[in-house]
Amino acid sequence: QWTLAETAGAAAGPALDACRFAVVDVETTGTSVRAGGRIVEIAVVALDGNEPRVAFHSLVDPGVPLSSFITRLTGISDATVRGAPRFGEIADAVLASLAGTVFVAHSVRFDWGFVAAELERARGLLLQGPRLCTVRLARRFLPRLDALNLDSVAGFLGVPIEGRHRARGDAVATARILGSMLAIARERGALTLA
Repeated sequence: QWTLAETAGAAAGPALDACRFAVVDVETTGTSVRAGGRIVEIAVVALDGNEPRVAFHSLVDPGVPLSSFITRLTGISDATVRGAPRFGEIADAVLASLAGTVFVAHSVRFDWGFVAAELERARGLLLQGPRLCTVRLARRFLPRLDALNLDSVAGFLGVPIEGRHRARGDAVATARILGSMLAIARERGALTLA
């Protein structure tokens, strides 16, 4: 005999209200980890209710020169990161700020890839855990929006970005975007992270 079984609670993911979110943004030396890109700034912002709280932030000395393009885009220069810690020196603090959370970013694959590569290089650890992408959430919940970059999504939702192309400013804005997206998800009946 065959019967339909209800989806197990674990398969549906944790309850949305039980999730803690760590919104991450990194500024890097380039666009590809595989091409040797390194983190030059990282911010982790916790979303407590609807209010973002910076859980961790640091400039990072990447050990390689920064391109003029990155300096123009971010305002971060070789002089800015001179004397900043190497990633290995902040790896434990980064791990602590991510422990027990859902890793969130705008284009999560990019930020996750860089953080994972730096943690593997510094500690030999494989970054694991649930991830959530605010670009994918925007695609699902804001279908009228033509562009899904951070500026477009933030502008549509009325979220200010203070310090664009800097890790702290972009992470705080992304956390506010996440808060809006979670509200929309709950209105549509979402109960779990899945």
